[in-house]
Amino acid sequence: MGYVRIGDVDLYSEVVGEGDPVLLLHGGFCSLESMRAQSDALVPDHRVFAFERPGHGRSADIDGEYGYTRGVADTLAYLDAVGLESAHVVGYSDGAIIGLLLALDHPERVRSLTAISANLDPSAFTDAACPVLDALEREPGPDVERMHYERLSPDGPEHADVVLAKLFRLWRSEPRIDPDELARIAAPVLVMSGDRDTIPPGHSLLIAASIPGAQLCIVPGTTHGLVAERPELVGALIRTFVERAADQPRERRSSQTK
Repeated sequence: MGYVRIGDVDLYSEVVGEGDPVLLLHGGFCSLESMRAQSDALVPDHRVFAFERPGHGRSADIDGEYGYTRGVADTLAYLDAVGLESAHVVGYSDGAIIGLLLALDHPERVRSLTAISANLDPSAFTDAACPVLDALEREPGPDVERMHYERLSPDGPEHADVVLAKLFRLWRSEPRIDPDELARIAAPVLVMSGDRDTIPPGHSLLIAASIPGAQLCIVPGTTHGLVAERPELVGALIRTFVERAADQPRERRSSQTK
């Protein structure tokens, strides 16, 4: 546990366990606490790397807006900083979007990808994204992630609203991923979401169907918070997928897309 210097900022990092490397990428307005159960499921047989992006968890915020391009750049810089040429990537929500972009544009860094509750564009929240986001902005209500933020953030509890405002602007404008582009992904991919997710099952199906050989898992009785609602099941699914992906030779994976 400690901080890694990425560019001009210090990002909180954790590295635990031994074995094949797995990189966890948390969701928007989340800390590493949101994926603690999934990390615990992987640690017995894997070396788990994780860091908190600017404005999240124990990492201080940055000036300016958030963007998935920066998220990818920070992730690549983190992999370099901890000496990883490649890793199995497990991303949740915003982290899953970053994972998809990594697999698209930096395939040599991704051994496999588990994308949990990802979306390709803002309209995926519903047929029109704004009503969902407007409702969340108007009445966010008590939230465990806000409690984690208030406890962990070096910027202080009152800065949470600044971070959320930047995230809502991000979610209304990004990502913009063409489903046809996903055919370029060569790594083994597991697409996962909840059956009551704000990301509709049909959108998750679109992502999985667009990636050669990708698997799809819709977790029953869960919402966008599936990693907390069914932590043991989600952790077991990830662990099984990563173990099977590790057994698949990288040469064979690459040949499947040629």
